[in-house]
Amino acid sequence: MAKVCRPSAAPQVPSVTPYMSSKRETYTIWMKSLVCNTNGCTVYNSNGEIVYRVDNYDKRCSNEVHLMNLQGKLLYTIRKKKLQAFERWDGYKWSGSCKFEKEEKPWFHVKRYSRMLMGSLACQITVGFEKYWIVRLTGKTTAGFRIVDIDGGIAAEAKKKLSSSGIVLGEDVLTLEVETHMDHSLVMAIVTAYGLICRKM
Repeated sequence: MAKVCRPSAAPQVPSVTPYMSSKRETYTIWMKSLVCNTNGCTVYNSNGEIVYRVDNYDKRCSNEVHLMNLQGKLLYTIRKKKLQAFERWDGYKWSGSCKFEKEEKPWFHVKRYSRMLMGSLACQITVGFEKYWIVRLTGKTTAGFRIVDIDGGIAAEAKKKLSSSGIVLGEDVLTLEVETHMDHSLVMAIVTAYGLICRKM
């Protein structure tokens, strides 16, 4: 059986800000929880180390999930917004003190679009005054999605992960490339919301 994530030979120097980097970063996303392969996802960095996780346990497509780091520190809570014409998920950022301020506005929104109406455009993302879109990618080995900014620049791209011999590792294993100076935890929270929208976790 092929490995989900193969550590790279050269160790990486950690960035000053834990969730940002001055260079492109590559992650492996496995759409399974660490807890007995239950629902959720586990994210590995290029060294094969677990950096993010979502644990839904035995519940699939939950209306609320929590993005954590390996140590269990909460980074984002992602909730489904009810009674909307289009499906929408709101992401709430946890403060450094791990106190969730319920009265605060969501840090970001992910709104789903109908495939019939929007074609390859899957979702609109709003982060403060900035807007991004999730664009579907099609193809046997390239199926996945991109997060693009208002000018069409790629912020992150996820595709099916291939083994060294070019074999697709599975529908639930993705390679995620995050561009420079992007908040990786925010990107992972958006990817988590999209996974919930697509009923992948």
